[in-house]
Formats: sequence, structure tokens, C-alpha cells
Amino acid sequence: MTLLDINELKTYYRADDGWVRATDDASLSIERGETVGLVGESGSGKTTLAKSIIRLLPDNAEIKGGSIDFDGTEVTELSDRQLRKQIRWSEVSMIPQNAMNGFDPVYTVGEQIVEVITYHEDTSKAEAKERARELFDDLGIDPDRVDDYPHQFSGGMAQRAMIALALALSPSLVLADEPTTALDVVIQDRILDTIKEMQEEINSAMIMITHDMSVVSETCDRIAVVYGGRIVEIADAETIISNPRHPYTLGLRNAFPDISDDDKELISIPGTPPDLVDPGEGCRFAPRCPFAQEECWEVTPEAEPYGDGHEVECHRADEIELLQEEAAKKSTWYDQELGEQDAAVPAADTASETEPEVELDD
Repeated sequence: MTLLDINELKTYYRADDGWVRATDDASLSIERGETVGLVGESGSGKTTLAKSIIRLLPDNAEIKGGSIDFDGTEVTELSDRQLRKQIRWSEVSMIPQNAMNGFDPVYTVGEQIVEVITYHEDTSKAEAKERARELFDDLGIDPDRVDDYPHQFSGGMAQRAMIALALALSPSLVLADEPTTALDVVIQDRILDTIKEMQEEINSAMIMITHDMSVVSETCDRIAVVYGGRIVEIADAETIISNPRHPYTLGLRNAFPDISDDDKELISIPGTPPDLVDPGEGCRFAPRCPFAQEECWEVTPEAEPYGDGHEVECHRADEIELLQEEAAKKSTWYDQELGEQDAAVPAADTASETEPEVELDD
């Protein structure tokens, strides 16, 4: 059953030189209990898309169009008071990237959890504090630490405390924004396991926001690849990892270590993300794409289906064998002058099978 249905969402930021199209015509639906990953480079629009769900946006942001249907309620039509009482924390909570920034330093962690619980539920402070202690215990934190201040927590412990706050009201949807970025890999793995265990216990859906393909491959049912404010590819996690069709997804996969292939060379995507004040016509990835042709520069691709739940915004997504083979070569990305309206890699019907590979200069 669908819990969240986002349709053609446009969330822009007001800047000195115009409107930054941080989320532009993005559509996404999430089922109850499902975990969906939003993956992409910094500045791609992942966090803006997620924060738009609860309208937790800065003053210079504005939802310019589209709809956000959360469990039958149109979020864009709610007042701030209705959002605070009906949606935020009680139904949709958030685990921020930096837990220290999520807590008020002048109050104990327990006081802040108690405040959230008592604001949304008719319960006493004593009962709310006991629930906070139980959450701490479930998350592997000494319950007595609820009386400590945020600065007294280590990074991993503060992140666990933020998870306790996010799950205190058993929300239907949790937004996890890079929840393990600042942690070492051992703590990161423990935090991810904790999030999944707690999520399953309360049967909540989750949006996992990250730039790390390894995180979404381990934790998510489906993955939405975000670039230039648009969802350029979405499918189940296995398909995105093993059989993607969009060149940007292929580029992200190139930078993802493969434990089954120690000799795999990691290849980063050259170039920089688009200027979202004036992204121009056509595909926003075209200036960085070694497969871009004239149509890519002139016509914005529409999302096309490729199997059950797999949608791709790319004019050349049908040429999957050519794209996957060429994208695996470092020369494809680095021996071409990107940014010109010419195809760096020929179409499948004109590709020369005998043309030698171009060797990289050391």
C-alpha cells in the first residue's frame, strides 16, 4: 500500500542570479515498510527532495509545483501548525547528517526527546522519559545517559541518540540524511544495522539519502538515482547495482569498489554538476556524458519503463550492451572532450567493432 506519492515536485531556492532548481519535476512513490535510497553526488538534490516532504526548508526555498501526498494528506496544502502537529516527528521523522547539529546544546538529550513525545502525545514527562530510557537501552546506550548533554556524547553515540529521537513516536516514514557519513566504517556498519532493526520493529518506511553506493546496496529495497534535481533512474537495488541503464548510474558504479574484483580500477566521473539556475535544454548530464548525442543536448528525456519498476531518463537507454561495455573503460570517460554537442561514443548501429581502443597516456 502506497504511503508516499510525490508527483512532479519542483522545489527551488531563491538566489541572487535567479531560482536554483534543486528539485525539478521529481516523482517518487514509497510503499509502507519499504526502504528507498536516494543516491547521487553532493548538490544533486537528494536532501532537498527529502526535506520537501516535511517542508523543512530554508526561508529562500519554495515549492513551485507538484504534489506530495502522504497517506492521503496533501502536504503542500498544510499550514505550518498542521505540519508540526500532524506530520513532523509523529508521522515523518528525520535523522540528520550531523547529529550534533540536530540537538540543542543547552538541554539534555533526554529533555529533548521528552519534549517531542509530550508535544505529540497525551503522556506525562515521567512516562516519556522512561520511553527515552528504553530506546537508549534498545540502541545500546546506557539509559542513564539520557541526562547527559549532547557534547558529552561521542559521534557514534550521538548518532544513536538521534535515531532514538527519530523513532520515539514510531513514525510511518523516517528520512535518514547521510546518517553515517562522519563515522568510521566499523561504527557506520553498526549504526546501519541498528537503523534497520529499529525500522523493522516499528514497521516504518525509510528514505536513505547518501552518495555511497555501498550503503544503499546493503540497506535499500529500491534505489533512485538523482542528478541535477531529477530522478534519472529508479529500480530495485539489485538492478541498479548490477544492470543500470543510465550513463550517470554507470559512472557512479565505476567509482564503487567491488569486493569480488580486487583489481578493479575505480573511475570517477569527470566534470562538475550542472548550474541549476540555468541548466539549459536537454539532458542535464549531457555535458559530462561520453555517450551524449545531438538529441541529448536539445531534448529533455522522459522516464521510460524497462521492466518491473525500472524507469530511466536517457535517450540511449535501449543501447544497454554498448553503454555498459564502453562505460567500464577509463578511456571512455577521460580520452574524450566532453561538453561539446557531439557523440563521444557512436550509436550502436554505427559502432566499429574493429576500431582499436585508445590507450591512456601516463
